[in-house]
Amino acid sequence: MTRTVAIVDTGGANLTSLCVALERLGVRGVPTRDADTIRGASHVVLPGVGSAADGMRRLRAHGLVDCLRSLAQPVLGICLGLQLLAQASEEEDVECLGVLPGTVRRLLPAPGLPVPNMGWCRVQAVAANPLLPGDTDGDWFYFAHGYALPPAGDTVALAQHAAPFSAIVAHGNFLGTQFHPERSSAAGARLLARFLAL
Repeated sequence: MTRTVAIVDTGGANLTSLCVALERLGVRGVPTRDADTIRGASHVVLPGVGSAADGMRRLRAHGLVDCLRSLAQPVLGICLGLQLLAQASEEEDVECLGVLPGTVRRLLPAPGLPVPNMGWCRVQAVAANPLLPGDTDGDWFYFAHGYALPPAGDTVALAQHAAPFSAIVAHGNFLGTQFHPERSSAAGARLLARFLAL
């Protein structure tokens, strides 16, 4: 089967590094705002940087909210993209796509742990999932965020700041990483390859 990876282009993400990461895996990512292209892709990536309210405004402006909610193929939300898959975010008290249960919360600062959390964190599996098989449990990934989903039933892996938070989530065909796999060296490449194999 030919894999077509639609990268949702909301105008608020650095798409270049994601396209390069996919090209290294032999797959062409197609940045798009076209709902038909997204629906027809074998895999969809929802990246994002910035605030949840701005991200949702962009998705609404491009008429993509209902499209994204209805997808049946594998979907990977990255960083803000994961947060937009949740029911809501307390960042500006915004309603999100609602395909993942839960509300995104602000990280709590602690001595030596400023917010936003920027840098490498170890990820520990808490549930079986194809994105993080047992032999990769404990890998390090690159994070840059001030908000995250608290641990819940859809949490696949945790990372630690002042408190544990969801690093990887999975709900049916919707998956998400709070970290940036495209900026996470070999561990990130392995995770993207496993997503593409779904």
